[in-house]
Amino acid sequence: MSNQPEGKVVITPSRFFAVRVSGLAGLLLASVISLPAASAETPHDHEVAPRDQANLETTALAFSETLVVNPKDLAQKAPVADTMPATGPEVADASPVATAIAPTEAVTSVESTATSPVLVTELAAIANSATPQAATTAEALAATQPVRLAQISEITELTDVSPDHWAYQALASLVEDYGCIEGYPDMTYRGTTFMTRYEFAAGLNACLDAIRFLIADNGIGEDDLATIQRLQEEFATELAELGARVDALEADVAELRANQFSTVTKLRGSVFAHLNGGFTNGDVLTERRFAGNAFAGGRDLVTNEPLVQIIDEDPEVTFSYYTWINFDSSFTGSDRLTLQFVAGDGNAGSNIYTSAGLLNTFGAPFTLQTGTPNSSINDVYIRELSYGFPIGDNFSVEVGPRINWYRFFDNNRYTFFLTGANSFNSSGGTQVNAVDRGTGAVIVWDVAEWADLRVGWLAENTEFLTTSAVPDPNRGLFGGAHTLSAQLGLQPFDDFNLRLLYNRSRLVPSPAGQIGGAVSEPLYGLADDGFGGRLDAATADTFLVNFDWSPLDWLGLFGRYSYGSTTLIDDGDDVGDVNAQSIQFGFAFPGLFKEGALGTISYLIPFDILDGREFMVAGGGDGGTQQEIEVSYRYPLSPNIAIMPSFYWILNANNFEDNSDIYIFNLQTQLFF
Repeated sequence: MSNQPEGKVVITPSRFFAVRVSGLAGLLLASVISLPAASAETPHDHEVAPRDQANLETTALAFSETLVVNPKDLAQKAPVADTMPATGPEVADASPVATAIAPTEAVTSVESTATSPVLVTELAAIANSATPQAATTAEALAATQPVRLAQISEITELTDVSPDHWAYQALASLVEDYGCIEGYPDMTYRGTTFMTRYEFAAGLNACLDAIRFLIADNGIGEDDLATIQRLQEEFATELAELGARVDALEADVAELRANQFSTVTKLRGSVFAHLNGGFTNGDVLTERRFAGNAFAGGRDLVTNEPLVQIIDEDPEVTFSYYTWINFDSSFTGSDRLTLQFVAGDGNAGSNIYTSAGLLNTFGAPFTLQTGTPNSSINDVYIRELSYGFPIGDNFSVEVGPRINWYRFFDNNRYTFFLTGANSFNSSGGTQVNAVDRGTGAVIVWDVAEWADLRVGWLAENTEFLTTSAVPDPNRGLFGGAHTLSAQLGLQPFDDFNLRLLYNRSRLVPSPAGQIGGAVSEPLYGLADDGFGGRLDAATADTFLVNFDWSPLDWLGLFGRYSYGSTTLIDDGDDVGDVNAQSIQFGFAFPGLFKEGALGTISYLIPFDILDGREFMVAGGGDGGTQQEIEVSYRYPLSPNIAIMPSFYWILNANNFEDNSDIYIFNLQTQLFF
């Protein structure tokens, strides 16, 4: 009984042909008709890191064109298709690779004569016509370890082969007539899984033994020889074409090897261009010492109240850029050395309205910045430098002088700044983390398929700070700002992700003796001892819940809630606490108007002070609660180019209840290479 659909079948260079013939000829063809296997020098126990899988898929498509023919023209041939999924814009580069019966390897460590993984059932497919058996790269990569096989004598010993399967008679013949098909120790055949090189060798050896016995007993009959010769002639065109493709692939790989940038390093780049502007419908109150300085705050010497300035001008329209250059290196195939350079000249128009300590918060896209110390323009700095490697099957470690905290914690598929809600306030929790990039280590434990645990300790070493970071001998690893983070990630059911995060922070004061600014989360703004006096340090505890859910293909929900308590310290004594919360909730629309596009609407309260407002020099306002509504839409023009218009509406800015509403517009263009 056959359950194969009608239509065309695809012959690719990576599959065995199964032919319906009888006797010795059929056994010979089932055993030996194939393309060359991978070189003996090809490592067989190397696994490709998940981050490289998409690149492998892209390149496999680029180098494996197919020949489409009609089944009726293939009378007794039954090819099996090789299918690969398409990839997204994140992996537009196509590093040369070759796939083999062994696991897929990168071009830097793979011999060029290779074929794709082979389905076990393909060796036994003896039918008049066949349908392609789909195979995914993920399945191919999973079959990398040798498995011991068990010899069987009857097809009924295989518990997972049904008599109504289209290959049942073929399997029965190879098992019972020739005795050259083996099963797994648990008496299963696993016909839909990929075989390893070890399993292929064991099965081939068994069939060759059967051939030797048949030849010794009966010899090779003229009919068998004639059949083999006829089939060789019938397949001559296809085999010649496949051989030519393999030769061309070998030449391409050799050329790429000779001219590649590095055998272990991959160069990538990202450029973000912004057209930015905004306005308000009235004056905006901001807590600053001087109207034109968004970094310094102070108190009135008479009233002890924070100094307040009035902003009555709107920002001009600006055009700016921000860029990253990445060098990703791997020495074993499963490790990664990350080196990222940054440069830019951006400054968000909304920064005109912020209170001191709130630069690059509301209404500012994450990639609208310079990313350099003192906002220096067009200077190049190292943004990331770290090394990651696995320990066993379930653990991985990242160590280095400049680890990016956001690569590991507080992720959300709908607030990823490249594709979703993209402002500084909406792309991540506003009360985590005091250390953006730091020196230390992060450990990730994959507890189960539905849970992981991440723990990290980082000392401040952010690219835009020079005096408060680890290299300062007056601070070092433990004397400056540092954080301990722990996150439990859960997937209780499909399409729902939940993250529970705890952060313990030690904060250091600015030269003015105030806690706040770039390294002050969970505190937003600036704080002193309540009377204009200096602080020595602060400690903080932050708790955050983060989720994303896709109840429908076209709809997503996301949100965060965090609570943070900051204890202010002077001369070793606790001065008081500032307790605050933040809230975010939004809707996402995947595939809006185009596959790969994403629209988001996000509502958030970035810093709602619950207690301790009297310690706030800036950011406390008059008791109001700032609220924001953000709308963004990412539209991919190609795998390497996307545009992303965004609109930000800020109410009660700087926590002043009567502040005028602020409206910010931004058009971002993203280019990846």
